[in-house]
Formats: sequence, structure tokens, C-alpha cells
Amino acid sequence: MKHSTAEKSARALAVGQGAERAGVSIATLHFYESKGLIDSWRNSGNQRRYSREVLRRIAVIRVAQRTGLSLKVIKEALSLLPAGRAPSAEDWKQLSKSWRGELEDRIQRLTGLRDQLDGCIGCGCLSLEVCPLRNPRDVLAKQGPGPRLLDPDCSGGSDTKSRTKKKKARFAS
Repeated sequence: MKHSTAEKSARALAVGQGAERAGVSIATLHFYESKGLIDSWRNSGNQRRYSREVLRRIAVIRVAQRTGLSLKVIKEALSLLPAGRAPSAEDWKQLSKSWRGELEDRIQRLTGLRDQLDGCIGCGCLSLEVCPLRNPRDVLAKQGPGPRLLDPDCSGGSDTKSRTKKKKARFAS
């Protein structure tokens, strides 16, 4: 449904209204806008205005953030959606589907972290009594840096780009 400029202005939210309705601070709205997650425009009095559709976009951003997704990942997913309209139920289905694998990985890592917090984590310090049993002579160093038993994916971020490409491919399909 297309709205005329007058209708768009009448339905528009001032920054305070948008923040209140979305349940975020004004600074958060400005931050999301600075990161390219949402858009606004200026009225004739040079006051920032948001379309009502931005409320659903903010809701999606907040839910995604609460699941632990980075703003970069969220922005990449939102960039695949058509501009100028609220994400639809089908859009949300695709977004959540594209994030499912990453969330499952995070759940596994957190479960492993919880279950191993009091033991050797494979960091190479060899200072705990259990280290010689779980990581004799720091053999885990061959797998890479960091706490290998606690976070096997702790590779310094070199595989972040390949994970991003895989996520984009999942969302596009």
C-alpha cells in the first residue's frame, strides 16, 4: 500500500515517539541509524522522522541481538530485505532460518563452556592438576591458539568471512 507524502508525514514518528514505542532510547535509534540498520528523513523543520515500518525492523534487531548475533550479521541479513517496508512474516521466517545454524553452534559452545568451566580448558598453561591428563605437554597447541578444549573455534577470527558467506548463501536459498 503506497502512501502519499502527506500521509507518510502524518503517520511518521518523531524520534522520541519512535524510541518510546520501540522500547529503546533515543541514542539507540541514532546508533542503529548510524550503523545503517534503520533509516529516517528530515521534515521541513529539519526534525528527524521515522516511518512506522521502522518499529518492526527495530524489533527484529533487538530479538537478534538478544540471541547474541552481532550488529554486523544483523545488518547483512537486513540488507537483503526490500527497503521501505516492514519485514513480513516470510522475511522473519527467512531471517530466523538463516540464523538457526549460528545459534545452534552458540548453544553447543555455551553448553561446553558451562560443563568445562572448572577444568582444563586447553590454553597451554599446564598449571592445573588435570592439564597433564587433558592436554599433555600442550599437544593442543598444534590445533591453534587459545583455549582449545573450551572454545575449539577460537582461531583468531580468520574464518569469520567464510562463515558470513555461508550465512548469506543460506539466506538467499
